[in-house]
Amino acid sequence: MARLLRDRGEAVVITGLGSATYDLAAAGDHDRNFYLWGAMGGAAMVGLGLALARPEVPVLVLTGDGEMLMGMGGFSTIALQAPRNLVVAVLDNGLYGETGGQPSHTGGSHGAARTDLLAVARACGIAEARHVADEADLDALAARLRDGGEGPCVALIPIDPAEAERVLPLRDAVLMRGRTRAALGLSPGV
Repeated sequence: MARLLRDRGEAVVITGLGSATYDLAAAGDHDRNFYLWGAMGGAAMVGLGLALARPEVPVLVLTGDGEMLMGMGGFSTIALQAPRNLVVAVLDNGLYGETGGQPSHTGGSHGAARTDLLAVARACGIAEARHVADEADLDALAARLRDGGEGPCVALIPIDPAEAERVLPLRDAVLMRGRTRAALGLSPGV
């Protein structure tokens, strides 16, 4: 996570439920981090909305395989809207970590299941769907986030299914909304 965001520039990072949120918080809190709590399946759509509203701002959605499986239909909408500034990075541990660690349909490092999220993204019309297998791939993904592309990008990042120490980020939604709006130069709103 720290390597991916080392040179994040103006990127806004939206996290899904669970490990994505904990991993981002462990890498360091930032005014442009927006942690979703209890919105399973919604991170990619929140990221799409922001990418469309602010096309000049790089938007990274960090989500897990379980959440993306729940929101697979989002790939179709993302492909249709085709924002150049949106990267959806799926951290695939092959588990539904927030509900007890049951194996997910991707199989992750276990390889037992058969749902290929990159194939799903491509079938929905997202041309740039990549597997991040090593540090060079991670650096390329960081450059893609910073520099943009021809359309949206979906990246699958296999991660260790072992439970890591959790770093809990900010949970106050009103405060988080205000600081993110301020970081984007928007009025505080009502």
